[in-house]
Amino acid sequence: MPIQELLLTLCAYLLGSIPTGLLLARAFGDVDIRTKGSGNIGATNVYRTLGRKIGILTLIGDCLKGLIPVLATKALQQPDQWIAAVGVAAFLGHVFPLFLRFRGGKGVATALGVFLAASPISVLASLGVFIIVLIPWRYVSLASITAAAAMPAFTALIDRKPMIVAMSFCIAAIIVIKHRENIRRLMNGTENRFRA
Repeated sequence: MPIQELLLTLCAYLLGSIPTGLLLARAFGDVDIRTKGSGNIGATNVYRTLGRKIGILTLIGDCLKGLIPVLATKALQQPDQWIAAVGVAAFLGHVFPLFLRFRGGKGVATALGVFLAASPISVLASLGVFIIVLIPWRYVSLASITAAAAMPAFTALIDRKPMIVAMSFCIAAIIVIKHRENIRRLMNGTENRFRA
């Protein structure tokens, strides 16, 4: 029984479940971020509601939730299947957090942390896609969806590790599904544009 690996996966999920945006919004803005803006606990809504500093702190915190457990798993020299399992667990913790009755964010920043640890060169390529989409259209949601959708291809081309590619497909699919309301607004022309 792989006790250490299962513990790593469980800890990754619990770490991912920590609602960074909600905690920071309460600490610095005395608000429940779920009742403001889009109602999402992620960095974009915190940024729009409480400003750049708290938004960036949320982004960093959510990113670390994915980065730390995957780095720890790699440091323990676990095989790719457990790196992938831990990465998915941390991501699912943010999207379906235990502490918020499984109603979490869309997972983009936590996915970023997972991939920074698991496939950093793929992240650079995906970040390029994000920037290319964001600059002319200024839709964070569209840039996030496009970058996430591109990640499986980048991991397949760059890493060529089946379990990491499978992880990227799983995470990308959930990110796209979690953005379904944004996709509807994009199609209707009612999605909010990013303003620095």
